[in-house]
Amino acid sequence: MKAKKLLAILLALVMLLTLAACGGTEDTADTQAAAGSGDSADTAQELSGEITFWHCFTQGARMEAIEDAAASFMEAHPGVTINIETMSWGDFNTKWNAGLTTGDLPDISVAQNTGEVAEMINAGVLADISGVIDAIGRDRFSENALGDMTTDGVTYGIPYYSHAQVMWYREDLLDAAGLDVPTTWDEFYEAAVALTKDGVYGAGFSCSPNDLLCTRYLNYYVRSAGGSLLNDDLTANLTSDIALEGIEFWVNVYKNCSPAETINYTVNDHATLFYQGTTAFDFNSGFMISGVESNRADLVDYISCAPLPLYKEGDPYYSAEATHIPLVMWENSENKALCQAFIEYLYEDDNYLYFLSAVPVGMLPSITGISDQEAYLSNETVQKFSEEAAIIEQAVEEGRAIGFEHGPSVQAGLLSSQGVVEEMFQDILINGTDIPTAAQAAEDQLNEIFETMVG
Repeated sequence: MKAKKLLAILLALVMLLTLAACGGTEDTADTQAAAGSGDSADTAQELSGEITFWHCFTQGARMEAIEDAAASFMEAHPGVTINIETMSWGDFNTKWNAGLTTGDLPDISVAQNTGEVAEMINAGVLADISGVIDAIGRDRFSENALGDMTTDGVTYGIPYYSHAQVMWYREDLLDAAGLDVPTTWDEFYEAAVALTKDGVYGAGFSCSPNDLLCTRYLNYYVRSAGGSLLNDDLTANLTSDIALEGIEFWVNVYKNCSPAETINYTVNDHATLFYQGTTAFDFNSGFMISGVESNRADLVDYISCAPLPLYKEGDPYYSAEATHIPLVMWENSENKALCQAFIEYLYEDDNYLYFLSAVPVGMLPSITGISDQEAYLSNETVQKFSEEAAIIEQAVEEGRAIGFEHGPSVQAGLLSSQGVVEEMFQDILINGTDIPTAAQAAEDQLNEIFETMVG
């Protein structure tokens, strides 16, 4: 009897263990299936939590697109709060740098360009954003764009929209003067001087140290000749023969065909000159279209763009500056799963198309599968400026950020963010310092900044 009871107990235990094992296998399979579907422990359940998003889209339509996307996301996820702070680009740079000390940093933000992302990476404040990229589709993004924000195989920024610098001009003024669209720098200068009359200036040259226009323009010239404002070892290069030639070129543009007050103009001040019909040429992205529409709608039919001028006739095509405005996720965030979900939401077709429509052609899609949609192609501005958009798209595809011809670097970001080149031009134009002396002083100053900031 005892043996029979013992056998019964053992059989019962075996059955219990078997049932437990079956139950355990079923639970494990469900967990693995959820993990395999891409749902994390946080996102498999209803999203909840609070995040802060800093952005610099201060213009009405772009700001509204971001706010509407956040509102609809929160409506779909009642447990989520997204705090949005809107500020100028200058204030943003100041605020995040101050936040390195104070700890006042966001969960998600924009960055002004890939150069600023490089500075953030160097400061160690960004989180790996590769998961977002993979969720949207890595093959939908430009390799150049992702490469500009990747260090040691880790990507820290995701391009939200793209644009590139091209040469804008007034067709009516060129036609009236019997001039062709310039294709070289010499032709550009001659045309700009010829069109400086009757209250119109050929081209503005602006030098505020609070912006990057002098660096940008000098970079155009130097890149057109195959040069760079950085050496291969990432030291500054303002004293090469082509850099000195470029400095002299833009000094002459300022003296002979630019309004005198541009000595202190920022990017917005400068662009307004073309928006309002004061200048015949300017270098900008597709944002030029909306700027002219807002300021001088009567001139919209007379503006067009062309690739940046060549150094010499017959030189190969080049793109001196392509910009991808990134979104980044900050390492300090305590709710990265929510950050990722919201960023992915911004790229959903309806939300993304709504955002891009705020500045058509100015903000070009950074992902494939958008520009061929009817909702995108039916936009009146996209249709009217399709040829100009194609010129900008080529410049985006083939260009890099200033200084990134050597690969992503903090030095490239510092080159255009410190105002050193702009102060150099002011020294030449206001104080009469000779070009070689001013260039050497600026080069030394940049290298000192590089050494201090990078080591």
